[in-house]
Amino acid sequence: MAERLSESFTTLKGEAHVEFEEKRSLFIAHALRTDSEEQAQAFIKQLKKEYNDATHNVFAYVMNKGVLARYSDDGEPQGTAGMPVLDAIRKSGVDNACVVVTRYFGGTLLGAGGLVRAYSHSASIALEAAGIVTYEPYSEYELKCGYSEYQKYNAYFFDIGAVVDDTVFEADVTVRFAVKRRESEGVVKKITEMSYGRDIPQLVGERYDYR
Repeated sequence: MAERLSESFTTLKGEAHVEFEEKRSLFIAHALRTDSEEQAQAFIKQLKKEYNDATHNVFAYVMNKGVLARYSDDGEPQGTAGMPVLDAIRKSGVDNACVVVTRYFGGTLLGAGGLVRAYSHSASIALEAAGIVTYEPYSEYELKCGYSEYQKYNAYFFDIGAVVDDTVFEADVTVRFAVKRRESEGVVKKITEMSYGRDIPQLVGERYDYR
């Protein structure tokens, strides 16, 4: 039996690249969803190579519901760079995320407080730009029905916000759809009632999705 998906989790929708300038120092922040430490390390390595002429390439990542967390100041005074980036990730509520903040020194010292604010702000706007989304477990079903019933079910799916993955029109209609797992029992019951027990959706799997 396949392992049951855990509850919802919040992560990044995509990748982001933002820039921020503070007293002539340029901060370039990248954020990405990373589902393994290997992915995070590869992302960091790629950006260090791309910005190998930068003064600093600071990074932080969080995974596995915060159990795994790493950061680096990359030469900045201890506690002024990597930790603020890590704190920004944690405050955003995201998991499985990596942020790299590149700094090109502009000639003016920012001081410890200034560095903390600059790195924290860079990370925060990168996370926001990447898009913060919460994924929920969805139950996937297959439903076989007649054409007249299909019209009725299709309207119902639209009303409840179900995700229709595929529809095959043959002698009968076969619909593959998904609904939030916490709502799935009620949906199956409703369709069963609508068909007087003739059409019963069959559970075929689970996945994470968001709407």
